[in-house]
Amino acid sequence: MMKCPNCQSKDLGKIGINQYYCWNCFIELSIGGQLIHTHQVEEDGSLSSLDDLFNEQERKLS
Repeated sequence: MMKCPNCQSKDLGKIGINQYYCWNCFIELSIGGQLIHTHQVEEDGSLSSLDDLFNEQERKLS
């Protein structure tokens, strides 16, 4: 089962194909290959990458 690399929560909602939302820390996650890409949803609806906050091992699907 996938968990949020930020808060380690498993409380994720599916919002699209390979796209999820963490209900615990309110970030959006997308799957690309075997990596989880993390994004913050801005006020205008755009996404800002948070990938630089996590190393590749933390973002790897288990």
